[in-house]
Amino acid sequence: MEETPDAVAEATDADFAREIHDAAEHDQFPRDRATRFYDRIRNTIQRYVESKGAVVGKTASFLLLVPDVFILLWRLTSDSRVNGKDKVLLGSAVAYYVMPFDLLPEAILGPAGYLDDLVFGVYVLNKILGSVDASILREHWSGTEDVLESIQKVLNAAESLVGKDLAGRIKKMMGK
Repeated sequence: MEETPDAVAEATDADFAREIHDAAEHDQFPRDRATRFYDRIRNTIQRYVESKGAVVGKTASFLLLVPDVFILLWRLTSDSRVNGKDKVLLGSAVAYYVMPFDLLPEAILGPAGYLDDLVFGVYVLNKILGSVDASILREHWSGTEDVLESIQKVLNAAESLVGKDLAGRIKKMMGK
């Protein structure tokens, strides 16, 4: 049986998720794999948004935040100014991004499946803002808007992005 590129990517992503989970407590994250994942989702989402045009509407701006939030989470996991407890939380968010099957699986829904990853990642970022200075997030941010404004924008739209029930489940996972 021949493996499809998507099946290979899913297997690779699952391996990467295990690496992230294992490395979260040891400050050893595979930079090249994170960069490749970032590039892949950035290109996939960009092509999707361009091909769908007005059909994706306001959701497009949120989808375009997905890779920037991923790489921010990943960069923070290797920042010495972030405490170990927060690094484990950040590592879990990175792992959630790369797992092929989650609450809204990308393998089934395509790029729209990254919306739950975005919402979960933003809830994690919001949670660590209690112990990590905003300037550290800004230092690692690749997005075009201010990171705190982007976080707030996603938090405000969470229910419309993933639905009230799913947003509630994510909040519950975050202890809110």
